[in-house]
Amino acid sequence: MSASPRIHLLPDLLISQIAAGEVVDRPASVLKELLENALDAGSTAIQIQLEEGGVKLIRVSDDGCGIASDQLALALIRHATSKIGSLDDLERVGTLGFRGEALASVAAVAHVTLTSRQAAGNAADVAAQHAWRINGETGATPTPAALSVGTVVEMRDLYYNTPARRKFLKSDSTEFAHCAEVVKRIALAHPEVVFTLSHNGRSSLHLARSDARRRAGAILGDDFLAESRSLDTQAGPLRLTGYCALPAYSRARGDAQYCYVNGRFVRDKLLGHALREAYQDLLHGSRYPAYCLFVELDPASVDVNVHPQKTEVRVRDAHAVHQFVFHAVQRLLSSPLATQATAASDDPTGAPDRPARLAGNSSNASMLAFADRQPYQNSLRVGEPASTDTYLAFVQAAQTADPLAFPATDPAPALVADDTPPLGYALAQLHGVYILAQNTQGLVVVDMHAAHERILYEKLKRALGERQLATQVLLIPAVFSTDAIDVATAEEHAETLQQLGFDLVAMGPRQLAVRSVPALLQAADPAALARSLLRELREHGVTQLMTAQRNELLGSMACQCAVRARRLLAVSEMNALLRQMEETDRSGHCNHGRPTWTQLSMTELDRHFMRGR
Repeated sequence: MSASPRIHLLPDLLISQIAAGEVVDRPASVLKELLENALDAGSTAIQIQLEEGGVKLIRVSDDGCGIASDQLALALIRHATSKIGSLDDLERVGTLGFRGEALASVAAVAHVTLTSRQAAGNAADVAAQHAWRINGETGATPTPAALSVGTVVEMRDLYYNTPARRKFLKSDSTEFAHCAEVVKRIALAHPEVVFTLSHNGRSSLHLARSDARRRAGAILGDDFLAESRSLDTQAGPLRLTGYCALPAYSRARGDAQYCYVNGRFVRDKLLGHALREAYQDLLHGSRYPAYCLFVELDPASVDVNVHPQKTEVRVRDAHAVHQFVFHAVQRLLSSPLATQATAASDDPTGAPDRPARLAGNSSNASMLAFADRQPYQNSLRVGEPASTDTYLAFVQAAQTADPLAFPATDPAPALVADDTPPLGYALAQLHGVYILAQNTQGLVVVDMHAAHERILYEKLKRALGERQLATQVLLIPAVFSTDAIDVATAEEHAETLQQLGFDLVAMGPRQLAVRSVPALLQAADPAALARSLLRELREHGVTQLMTAQRNELLGSMACQCAVRARRLLAVSEMNALLRQMEETDRSGHCNHGRPTWTQLSMTELDRHFMRGR
């Protein structure tokens, strides 16, 4: 039996190379550490120069406070830092870096040169009258150099001494893309700092000093800002600010998701789950939401020392933070009508609201007379009232005085007033698909099927959750032929079907009859609804269908029952739909994430028709 190997201390270089494996996995990791050091030094302008994706060269120049000449050598030693000095400091970390191992780890796997100069405190401060330079070699001493106040960290030939690790790097373009993403992540949280990025001698990115909104637009694009809503809410020590994109701006990948905790970019499972839940029922298929959000809380309640690259955090009261973020974002997304006014006020042209012009126009009387005229285009059928079988979800429910039904409202005058509802008053239908309405800002266009779908879905969710799902007994049961498995499923799960508002009875070995359906869905084909429901029961089972798959089922039912295209609606029915949209959460988007309405302001219309030019 061989003797046990002896325990021995690892050499310092090997220790640093092992640590480098945790901190430095690619050039972007090096760049992140250097940028965080520059920001911790109080820099207001940072220049980044890369060559060959950062593998050959990473040079970061800043105008921060600099490093004293007698501390340059110490800066390259592991666990040497100016940012923490006690356990209390560690428990309340207020800087981006604090471990004191980044430069040492980089110097273990690359050639590092550190040049720095502090601002001279007085004329006798000879050491600060010029810069000092030191390289990462062991035992090196600082030498005089030329540099203005600040620091330049230069890293060359990453993994020159560990070729096995270098072969895992990707192409130069891929590595540069990762470096550019690091710059964007950090720059989003520091709009007051100027960032300049160049690659192989060519300028790639320049971000001027700005505010949070302009910096978000510069990095994420003006289209992101146009399709986003700003958020700023606080509860005790918790504060959440930033921008959440509307579901219509969702993406095929999660590449536009930026979340920060106390200014530090994180990929935190807790926050990620809260944001996914907030966007639930609003995204289509496997789409990803876009957002740029900043969480601020007491540093003592956050542990940032749980991941070598500090991209994960641990929060003391995780449930409270989760609920705070979830409810704040959900409220923002659930109030699309209130946020539409904000979007209009952000018009980059700065033009005043145009409805005020209408209020003082001498042609108001003629406009009102025109609005009251009956259409005389019989071939388009726009003057004919909607028949009772075209919109049963509205008309029949109103006739039965169902408390969940749409109220029957009279046509409203076309002219806008101070008390005009957010979505205004209906003017007409367009090709039986869209409702055209007028509000104080201009023209509103509503996709009536998508809007009705969201309304039905929210009502179904609320009624089922409160166990108040009203049913409608059919005067004549809907009998349909089906497979024996469907008959067996209906008999086995009769209680569950009744909870969902359906009464199905077997009329034979291969025949079912629908005797009642949810009152909200009475306009749909009862047999088609029953088939769909039985199929879901077979596929997912009762437990899944009433828990994880419940919302998907209700969304499918609402989609089948929503008013279809080419249906002619009376003006009163259109206005009823508009009023219900204003009272329904998340009514700005249907269950699949598509927008239900859009606003065309008078400014936009005037610009299109070149009025005033």
